[in-house]
Amino acid sequence: MALPNTTAAAVLTGHVQPLALQDVPLPAEVEPGAALVRITCTTLCGTDVHLWQGRMTFPGMLPMILGHEMVGEVVAVGESTSDALGRPIEPGARIGWSESVCGRCYGCNVLREPVACADRGYGFRQRADRSPYATGGLTQLCYVTPGAAKLLLPDEVPDTWAAMSGCAGKTVLRAFDRAGGIRPGSTVAVQGAGALGIFATAAARIAGAAKVITIGGPDDRLAAAIRFGADATVPLNRKPVSRMAKVRELTGGRGADYVFDFAGADTVGEEAVGMAAQRGTIVVVGSTGTKPTPVPLGEVMGKELTVRGSLNGDIADYHRAVEFFRAFADRMPWSDLFSEPVGLTGASKALAAMANQGKIKAVIDPRLP
Repeated sequence: MALPNTTAAAVLTGHVQPLALQDVPLPAEVEPGAALVRITCTTLCGTDVHLWQGRMTFPGMLPMILGHEMVGEVVAVGESTSDALGRPIEPGARIGWSESVCGRCYGCNVLREPVACADRGYGFRQRADRSPYATGGLTQLCYVTPGAAKLLLPDEVPDTWAAMSGCAGKTVLRAFDRAGGIRPGSTVAVQGAGALGIFATAAARIAGAAKVITIGGPDDRLAAAIRFGADATVPLNRKPVSRMAKVRELTGGRGADYVFDFAGADTVGEEAVGMAAQRGTIVVVGSTGTKPTPVPLGEVMGKELTVRGSLNGDIADYHRAVEFFRAFADRMPWSDLFSEPVGLTGASKALAAMANQGKIKAVIDPRLP
Protein backbone atom coordinates (compact mmCIF):
# COMPACT_ATOMS: atom_id res chain seq x y z
CA MET A 1 0.00 0.00 0.00
CA ALA A 2 1.34 3.40 -0.97
CA LEU A 3 1.56 5.71 2.02
CA PRO A 4 0.43 9.34 1.87
CA ASN A 5 3.28 11.83 1.78
CA THR A 6 1.44 14.70 3.51
CA THR A 7 -1.25 15.20 6.14
CA ALA A 8 -3.56 18.05 7.05
CA ALA A 9 -2.56 19.74 10.31
CA ALA A 10 -3.36 22.79 12.44
CA VAL A 11 0.04 24.39 13.00
CA LEU A 12 1.08 26.92 15.64
CA THR A 13 3.09 29.55 13.78
CA GLY A 14 2.67 32.46 16.23
CA HIS A 15 1.58 32.77 19.85
CA VAL A 16 -2.03 33.81 20.49
CA GLN A 17 -2.60 33.57 16.73
CA PRO A 18 -5.09 31.34 14.90
CA LEU A 19 -3.57 28.00 14.02
CA ALA A 20 -2.57 27.70 10.36
CA LEU A 21 -4.20 24.88 8.42
CA GLN A 22 -1.39 23.34 6.40
CA ASP A 23 -0.35 20.19 4.62
CA VAL A 24 2.62 18.83 6.56
CA PRO A 25 5.08 16.25 5.15
CA LEU A 26 5.14 12.67 6.39
CA PRO A 27 8.21 10.41 6.44
CA ALA A 28 8.67 8.40 3.24
CA GLU A 29 8.59 5.12 5.16
CA VAL A 30 7.59 3.86 8.59
CA GLU A 31 10.67 2.87 10.58
CA PRO A 32 10.94 -0.36 12.58
CA GLY A 33 9.08 0.16 15.85
CA ALA A 34 7.13 3.15 14.51
CA ALA A 35 3.52 3.56 13.41
CA LEU A 36 1.48 5.86 11.22
CA VAL A 37 -1.84 6.56 12.93
CA ARG A 38 -5.08 8.19 11.80
CA ILE A 39 -6.09 10.40 14.73
CA THR A 40 -9.65 9.81 15.95
CA CYS A 41 -9.54 12.00 19.05
CA THR A 42 -7.25 14.62 20.57
CA THR A 43 -8.11 16.21 23.90
CA LEU A 44 -6.45 19.53 24.58
CA CYS A 45 -4.39 20.01 27.72
CA GLY A 46 -3.52 23.08 29.76
CA THR A 47 0.02 22.75 28.41
CA ASP A 48 -1.33 23.19 24.88
CA VAL A 49 -3.02 26.40 26.00
CA HIS A 50 0.18 27.67 27.66
CA LEU A 51 2.21 26.91 24.54
CA TRP A 52 -0.36 28.68 22.36
CA GLN A 53 -0.32 31.69 24.68
CA GLY A 54 3.48 31.78 24.81
CA ARG A 55 3.52 31.25 28.59
CA MET A 56 5.63 28.16 27.90
CA THR A 57 8.16 28.79 25.17
CA PHE A 58 11.71 28.02 24.12
CA PRO A 59 13.94 29.21 21.27
CA GLY A 60 13.23 27.71 17.87
CA MET A 61 10.03 25.94 18.89
CA LEU A 62 7.88 27.24 16.02
CA PRO A 63 6.30 26.07 13.83
CA MET A 64 4.87 23.22 15.88
CA ILE A 65 1.82 20.99 16.09
CA LEU A 66 0.05 21.03 19.43
CA GLY A 67 -1.67 18.06 21.04
CA HIS A 68 -0.17 15.28 23.15
CA GLU A 69 -3.33 13.55 24.40
CA MET A 70 -4.54 11.53 21.44
CA VAL A 71 -5.62 8.13 20.20
CA GLY A 72 -6.07 6.75 16.74
CA GLU A 73 -6.28 3.86 14.31
CA VAL A 74 -3.06 2.41 12.95
CA VAL A 75 -2.66 2.88 9.19
CA ALA A 76 0.79 1.35 8.80
CA VAL A 77 3.55 -0.03 11.03
CA GLY A 78 7.24 -0.62 10.74
CA GLU A 79 8.88 -3.97 11.32
CA SER A 80 8.60 -5.41 14.85
CA THR A 81 6.31 -2.68 16.15
CA SER A 82 4.70 -3.73 19.43
CA ASP A 83 3.12 -2.07 22.42
CA ALA A 84 4.62 -1.65 25.90
CA LEU A 85 3.33 -5.08 26.94
CA GLY A 86 4.91 -6.82 23.97
CA ARG A 87 1.70 -7.22 21.98
CA PRO A 88 2.16 -6.86 18.20
CA ILE A 89 0.58 -3.76 16.67
CA GLU A 90 -1.09 -4.30 13.32
CA PRO A 91 -2.89 -1.96 10.89
CA GLY A 92 -6.41 -1.31 12.14
CA ALA A 93 -5.44 -1.47 15.81
CA ARG A 94 -6.55 1.32 18.15
CA ILE A 95 -3.64 2.69 20.14
CA GLY A 96 -2.49 5.48 22.41
CA TRP A 97 1.11 6.35 23.28
CA SER A 98 3.32 8.12 25.74
CA GLU A 99 6.39 10.28 25.23
CA SER A 100 9.43 8.94 23.43
CA VAL A 101 12.53 8.18 25.47
CA CYS A 102 16.08 7.55 24.34
CA GLY A 103 16.81 4.40 26.38
CA ARG A 104 20.49 5.36 26.63
CA CYS A 105 20.81 8.07 29.29
CA TYR A 106 21.27 8.09 33.08
CA GLY A 107 17.57 8.68 33.67
CA CYS A 108 16.53 5.76 31.49
CA ASN A 109 19.14 3.22 32.59
CA VAL A 110 20.24 4.13 36.12
CA LEU A 111 17.22 5.86 37.61
CA ARG A 112 14.91 3.64 35.52
CA GLU A 113 12.56 6.61 35.24
CA PRO A 114 11.30 7.46 31.73
CA VAL A 115 10.24 10.93 32.92
CA ALA A 116 13.91 11.62 33.74
CA CYS A 117 15.08 10.86 30.18
CA ALA A 118 17.63 13.43 29.00
CA ASP A 119 16.05 13.44 25.52
CA ARG A 120 12.42 12.85 26.42
CA GLY A 121 10.24 13.61 23.44
CA TYR A 122 6.76 15.08 23.29
CA GLY A 123 4.74 16.06 20.26
CA PHE A 124 5.29 19.70 21.17
CA ARG A 125 9.09 19.35 21.16
CA GLN A 126 9.10 18.50 17.46
CA ARG A 127 9.05 21.29 14.88
CA ALA A 128 6.49 20.80 12.13
CA ASP A 129 9.04 21.66 9.42
CA ARG A 130 11.59 19.00 10.37
CA SER A 131 11.43 15.23 10.04
CA PRO A 132 9.38 13.36 11.25
CA TYR A 133 7.12 16.45 11.01
CA ALA A 134 3.65 15.32 12.14
CA THR A 135 4.08 14.09 15.72
CA GLY A 136 1.39 16.17 17.45
CA GLY A 137 -2.30 15.47 17.87
CA LEU A 138 -3.74 18.27 15.72
CA THR A 139 -3.15 16.28 12.56
CA GLN A 140 -5.19 13.86 10.50
CA LEU A 141 -2.25 11.45 10.37
CA CYS A 142 0.34 11.26 13.15
CA TYR A 143 3.77 9.65 12.99
CA VAL A 144 4.44 7.75 16.23
CA THR A 145 8.20 7.39 16.56
CA PRO A 146 10.00 4.16 17.50
CA GLY A 147 10.93 5.50 20.95
CA ALA A 148 7.35 6.36 21.88
CA ALA A 149 5.84 3.76 24.22
CA LYS A 150 2.62 2.52 22.64
CA LEU A 151 -0.44 0.87 24.16
CA LEU A 152 -3.23 -1.17 22.61
CA LEU A 153 -6.46 0.23 24.03
CA PRO A 154 -9.42 -1.74 25.42
CA ASP A 155 -12.66 -1.33 23.47
CA GLU A 156 -14.67 -0.38 26.55
CA VAL A 157 -12.67 2.82 27.22
CA PRO A 158 -13.97 5.62 24.95
CA ASP A 159 -11.60 7.68 22.84
CA THR A 160 -11.96 10.80 25.02
CA TRP A 161 -11.13 8.94 28.22
CA ALA A 162 -8.21 7.13 26.60
CA ALA A 163 -6.85 10.38 25.16
CA MET A 164 -7.09 12.17 28.52
CA SER A 165 -5.23 9.24 30.09
CA GLY A 166 -2.23 10.22 27.95
CA CYS A 167 -1.47 13.29 30.07
CA ALA A 168 -4.05 14.53 32.57
CA GLY A 169 -5.01 11.07 33.81
CA LYS A 170 -1.50 9.71 34.15
CA THR A 171 -0.23 12.94 35.71
CA VAL A 172 -2.77 12.73 38.52
CA LEU A 173 -2.22 9.04 39.21
CA ARG A 174 1.55 9.49 39.26
CA ALA A 175 1.11 12.36 41.74
CA PHE A 176 -0.95 10.08 43.99
CA ASP A 177 1.77 7.46 43.72
CA ARG A 178 4.43 10.02 44.59
CA ALA A 179 2.37 10.89 47.68
CA GLY A 180 2.54 7.25 48.75
CA GLY A 181 -1.12 6.69 47.90
CA ILE A 182 -4.18 8.20 49.52
CA ARG A 183 -4.74 6.75 52.99
CA PRO A 184 -8.40 5.75 53.47
CA GLY A 185 -10.17 8.17 55.79
CA SER A 186 -7.70 11.01 55.14
CA THR A 187 -8.39 14.58 54.07
CA VAL A 188 -7.30 15.86 50.66
CA ALA A 189 -7.02 19.43 49.39
CA VAL A 190 -6.81 19.86 45.61
CA GLN A 191 -5.45 23.19 44.39
CA GLY A 192 -6.91 23.85 40.96
CA ALA A 193 -10.26 23.13 39.32
CA GLY A 194 -9.19 22.46 35.76
CA ALA A 195 -9.20 19.00 34.21
CA LEU A 196 -6.35 17.83 36.44
CA GLY A 197 -7.93 19.17 39.60
CA ILE A 198 -11.37 17.76 38.86
CA PHE A 199 -9.96 14.36 37.91
CA ALA A 200 -7.83 14.40 41.08
CA THR A 201 -10.92 15.25 43.11
CA ALA A 202 -12.71 12.21 41.68
CA ALA A 203 -9.70 9.93 42.06
CA ALA A 204 -9.22 10.97 45.72
CA ARG A 205 -12.86 10.22 46.43
CA ILE A 206 -12.59 6.81 44.76
CA ALA A 207 -9.35 6.12 46.68
CA GLY A 208 -11.23 6.42 49.98
CA ALA A 209 -10.54 9.94 51.20
CA ALA A 210 -12.94 10.94 53.97
CA LYS A 211 -13.05 14.56 52.83
CA VAL A 212 -11.99 16.17 49.56
CA ILE A 213 -11.75 19.97 49.24
CA THR A 214 -11.20 21.58 45.84
CA ILE A 215 -9.80 25.12 45.61
CA GLY A 216 -10.20 27.02 42.35
CA GLY A 217 -12.63 28.67 39.99
CA PRO A 218 -14.70 29.79 38.21
CA ASP A 219 -17.99 28.80 39.83
CA ASP A 220 -19.06 26.35 37.12
CA ARG A 221 -15.84 24.39 37.59
CA LEU A 222 -16.35 24.30 41.35
CA ALA A 223 -19.84 22.99 40.68
CA ALA A 224 -18.27 20.31 38.48
CA ALA A 225 -15.87 19.44 41.31
CA ILE A 226 -18.87 18.76 43.56
CA ARG A 227 -20.33 16.44 40.93
CA PHE A 228 -16.98 14.66 40.80
CA GLY A 229 -16.79 13.99 44.53
CA ALA A 230 -15.71 17.16 46.34
CA ASP A 231 -17.25 17.59 49.80
CA ALA A 232 -16.53 21.32 49.74
CA THR A 233 -15.00 23.95 47.48
CA VAL A 234 -13.09 27.15 48.16
CA PRO A 235 -13.31 29.89 45.50
CA LEU A 236 -10.38 31.93 44.29
CA ASN A 237 -12.18 35.19 45.07
CA ARG A 238 -11.08 34.68 48.68
CA LYS A 239 -7.66 36.02 49.63
CA PRO A 240 -4.91 33.41 50.15
CA VAL A 241 -5.00 33.73 53.94
CA SER A 242 -8.77 33.22 53.85
CA ARG A 243 -8.42 30.14 51.60
CA MET A 244 -5.96 28.59 54.03
CA ALA A 245 -8.20 29.38 56.98
CA LYS A 246 -11.22 27.87 55.22
CA VAL A 247 -9.40 24.58 54.55
CA ARG A 248 -8.33 24.40 58.19
CA GLU A 249 -11.90 25.13 59.25
CA LEU A 250 -13.26 22.39 56.99
CA THR A 251 -10.77 19.92 58.48
CA GLY A 252 -11.54 20.62 62.13
CA GLY A 253 -8.54 22.91 62.49
CA ARG A 254 -5.99 20.25 61.51
CA GLY A 255 -5.46 21.00 57.85
CA ALA A 256 -5.35 18.53 54.98
CA ASP A 257 -3.34 15.32 55.16
CA TYR A 258 -2.56 15.66 51.44
CA VAL A 259 -2.31 18.84 49.38
CA PHE A 260 -1.94 18.53 45.60
CA ASP A 261 -0.85 21.54 43.54
CA PHE A 262 -2.52 21.36 40.13
CA ALA A 263 -2.72 25.16 39.82
CA GLY A 264 0.76 26.63 39.75
CA ALA A 265 -0.32 30.10 40.91
CA ASP A 266 2.17 32.48 42.53
CA THR A 267 0.91 31.84 46.07
CA VAL A 268 0.28 28.11 45.69
CA GLY A 269 3.36 27.00 47.65
CA GLU A 270 2.68 29.25 50.62
CA GLU A 271 -0.97 28.20 50.62
CA ALA A 272 -0.15 24.50 50.36
CA VAL A 273 2.07 24.69 53.43
CA GLY A 274 -0.52 26.76 55.30
CA MET A 275 -3.39 24.35 54.65
CA ALA A 276 -1.40 21.14 55.24
CA ALA A 277 -1.83 19.15 58.44
CA GLN A 278 0.96 18.21 60.83
CA ARG A 279 3.09 15.58 59.04
CA GLY A 280 1.04 16.15 55.91
CA THR A 281 2.23 15.56 52.35
CA ILE A 282 2.38 18.19 49.62
CA VAL A 283 2.81 17.16 45.99
CA VAL A 284 3.85 19.84 43.50
CA VAL A 285 2.52 19.10 40.02
CA GLY A 286 1.25 22.31 38.46
CA SER A 287 4.07 24.76 39.20
CA THR A 288 5.77 24.49 35.83
CA GLY A 289 7.12 28.03 35.48
CA THR A 290 10.57 29.35 36.36
CA LYS A 291 9.32 32.26 38.50
CA PRO A 292 10.31 31.79 42.17
CA THR A 293 7.41 31.39 44.60
CA PRO A 294 7.55 31.91 48.37
CA VAL A 295 7.49 28.84 50.61
CA PRO A 296 7.63 29.22 54.43
CA LEU A 297 10.38 26.70 55.17
CA GLY A 298 10.07 27.23 58.92
CA GLU A 299 6.50 25.96 58.74
CA VAL A 300 7.61 23.02 56.58
CA MET A 301 10.06 22.14 59.35
CA GLY A 302 7.66 22.82 62.21
CA LYS A 303 4.90 20.70 60.70
CA GLU A 304 7.40 18.04 59.57
CA LEU A 305 5.86 18.15 56.11
CA THR A 306 6.81 15.93 53.21
CA VAL A 307 7.10 17.85 49.94
CA ARG A 308 7.43 15.94 46.68
CA GLY A 309 7.59 16.96 43.06
CA SER A 310 5.79 14.95 40.41
CA LEU A 311 6.49 15.32 36.71
CA ASN A 312 3.79 14.22 34.28
CA GLY A 313 3.96 10.43 33.93
CA ASP A 314 5.23 7.57 31.82
CA ILE A 315 3.77 4.60 29.98
CA ALA A 316 3.18 2.76 33.28
CA ASP A 317 1.10 5.68 34.57
CA TYR A 318 -0.70 5.86 31.23
CA HIS A 319 -1.61 2.18 31.45
CA ARG A 320 -2.86 2.70 35.02
CA ALA A 321 -4.97 5.65 33.89
CA VAL A 322 -6.63 3.64 31.13
CA GLU A 323 -7.30 0.80 33.58
CA PHE A 324 -8.62 3.30 36.13
CA PHE A 325 -11.21 4.52 33.64
CA ARG A 326 -12.11 0.94 32.78
CA ALA A 327 -12.47 -0.09 36.42
CA PHE A 328 -14.41 2.98 37.55
CA ALA A 329 -16.37 3.74 34.40
CA ASP A 330 -19.65 4.00 36.32
CA ARG A 331 -18.39 5.86 39.39
CA MET A 332 -18.31 9.38 37.95
CA PRO A 333 -19.86 11.24 34.99
CA TRP A 334 -16.53 11.21 33.16
CA SER A 335 -17.93 12.28 29.80
CA ASP A 336 -19.07 15.58 31.35
CA LEU A 337 -15.42 16.67 31.29
CA PHE A 338 -15.37 16.88 27.51
CA SER A 339 -16.78 19.37 25.02
CA GLU A 340 -18.46 18.46 21.76
CA PRO A 341 -15.76 17.52 19.24
CA VAL A 342 -14.76 19.90 16.46
CA GLY A 343 -12.48 19.46 13.47
CA LEU A 344 -9.06 21.03 12.89
CA THR A 345 -10.77 24.22 11.71
CA GLY A 346 -12.24 24.66 15.19
CA ALA A 347 -9.02 24.04 17.11
CA SER A 348 -8.10 27.73 17.44
CA LYS A 349 -11.45 28.61 19.01
CA ALA A 350 -11.19 25.58 21.29
CA LEU A 351 -7.81 26.75 22.57
CA ALA A 352 -9.14 30.26 23.16
CA ALA A 353 -12.16 28.87 25.01
CA MET A 354 -9.94 26.81 27.29
CA ALA A 355 -7.71 29.84 27.88
CA ASN A 356 -10.81 31.73 29.01
CA GLN A 357 -11.85 28.78 31.22
CA GLY A 358 -14.88 28.16 29.05
CA LYS A 359 -14.12 24.46 28.53
CA ILE A 360 -12.65 21.86 30.85
CA LYS A 361 -11.46 19.53 28.08
CA ALA A 362 -11.79 20.58 24.45
CA VAL A 363 -12.01 17.69 22.00
CA ILE A 364 -10.66 17.71 18.44
CA ASP A 365 -11.64 15.05 15.92
CA PRO A 366 -9.51 15.68 12.80
CA ARG A 367 -11.92 13.58 10.74
CA LEU A 368 -14.57 16.31 11.10
CA PRO A 369 -14.66 19.25 8.69
